Amino acid sequence: MHPAEAPPTEGLLGHPAPTVEPATVIPLVPPVPETRGLLAPEPEPEAEPRREPAPEAARPARRRSVAEDTLTPEEWRAAGYAPPTGTPIPELTAGAPGEAPWPDRMRTLLRTPMSERPAFERTARELHPSAAATRNVPRILDLTLRIGELLLASGEAAEDVEAAMLGIAHAYRLDHCEPQVTFTLIGISHQPSLVEPPITADRVVRRRTSDYTRLNAVYELVADITAEKVTVNDAYRRLAVIRRNRHPYPSWMLALTTGLLAGAATFLVGGRIDDKAWLVFASAFVAAVLGDRLASMLARRRLPEFYQFVAAAMPAAASGIVLSFNDWGLRGSVVITGGLFALLPGRALVAAVQDGLTGFYITAAARLLEVIYLVAGIVIGVMLILYLGVGFEAKLRPDESLAGVSYPPVQLAAAMLLTLAFATLLQTDRRSLALVTLNSGIGWASYGVLAYNAGFSPIVATGVAAGLVGLFGQLMARYRNGSALPYVTAAIGPLMPGSALYLGMLSFAQGHSSAGLVSVSRAAAIAMALAIGVNLGGEIARLFMKLPVGGERPSLYPVVPRRAAKRTRGF
Repeated sequence: MHPAEAPPTEGLLGHPAPTVEPATVIPLVPPVPETRGLLAPEPEPEAEPRREPAPEAARPARRRSVAEDTLTPEEWRAAGYAPPTGTPIPELTAGAPGEAPWPDRMRTLLRTPMSERPAFERTARELHPSAAATRNVPRILDLTLRIGELLLASGEAAEDVEAAMLGIAHAYRLDHCEPQVTFTLIGISHQPSLVEPPITADRVVRRRTSDYTRLNAVYELVADITAEKVTVNDAYRRLAVIRRNRHPYPSWMLALTTGLLAGAATFLVGGRIDDKAWLVFASAFVAAVLGDRLASMLARRRLPEFYQFVAAAMPAAASGIVLSFNDWGLRGSVVITGGLFALLPGRALVAAVQDGLTGFYITAAARLLEVIYLVAGIVIGVMLILYLGVGFEAKLRPDESLAGVSYPPVQLAAAMLLTLAFATLLQTDRRSLALVTLNSGIGWASYGVLAYNAGFSPIVATGVAAGLVGLFGQLMARYRNGSALPYVTAAIGPLMPGSALYLGMLSFAQGHSSAGLVSVSRAAAIAMALAIGVNLGGEIARLFMKLPVGGERPSLYPVVPRRAAKRTRGF
């Protein structure tokens, strides 16, 4: 069916297709047929007065257009482009902007090859050359890159960053765009047609910040842009306001919150409240605050983040060694484990595994290498102190930090307090703190039931609990129309393998290499199960959400399936 005869279609963008009213006439401009291909056919010359048709033999040969002289429609499709007449896609659903969250709409469009992506329906006025000239393509691409930079620097998955960039470009009528995201470099290319040179722009991400309040503000901006509520100039103004906004919590509060996180972790791994527990809590609190200040001092001296983690891990280890030099039964190993909970990079781990599962292997490898370096810095800082302590015959007892779920009410409250402190460190919006804490309670309670009541392996129990955290985090994000990271990253804090990692380091320090390898491997398996569970929970949530890929259409039109992740085989 020719596009001029086909009923107007609505694409994955979620926009109702504009229609051409018969009464709308542009003076001195011939009507242009609606097309959806990369290269529109040349306009026909102005009609002459009607004459009697000449005999077939006497008619001169009509000169074909450039598109007709080059490739046939089949050859256009084989080359990966839509033919000049457009590709009718009547099976796409209708829907006004906002029917589904923009990550779902744009992720589905992103996983569609460019030759099959539906473009906007164009009216004759929009197809006029003057309308195209009013679009400042470099400015739109620059806005797209700046928003993508903020999303990637906040720890968002590479697929969601590309989806946001694609949605912004489509909202401003740049149909043929291809975004590309790696760990430090983001780019986007726009090719107006096959005979015009492409416009490509890049931007380097040099600094990463953990500010989930800013991340949600960027999400709201992208949602308004994809709903066509914001012009380019207004989007620039809002983006400037977002970048200028200060963090919601002052630095002194973040330092105290770091100590609160480590102190809550001592109740989580120690499992009980007694007359000695509060002294252990105070020791972990002071050590964590001191480690945070040391790391901040090194950061101001422009030292790499690796050395910052080495310095931040030392005070907690030293405090645990000091507490072990007595016969009072003070749990020094619990202090060391609590300090590890305050340092383990859960955000980077989840992002690395999510990028790997969705097909962004270069970005996933880079993020995983970042996690390895940060964990190595923590291990080196703790091991230096442990070697000194073992040399002076410190009485470290690793079983003190392996109490399990012996006191469920105490440990559940400690897990939720740990999550609250972690969410504050990530600059989460105050309105979201309650939901994050609730999600953490669900995850920790599920882990306790599976690991200690049902007898499941800790690795399996961690994966299932993380899946629930990811599922409810995705639902909370849809309820608040924001990113799922604020509701997931802090909620998995109590499930991090701090005890297993500490046990492995202590075994190495005491000369038990085999036991140390087993414990470190167990910690790595728990971390992997944690990240995979979070990603799987989010994917399960999307399975039950309404996606704009099917609708009230006649049975002869097939439904567009939700495609597999980018660069996979598709089934």
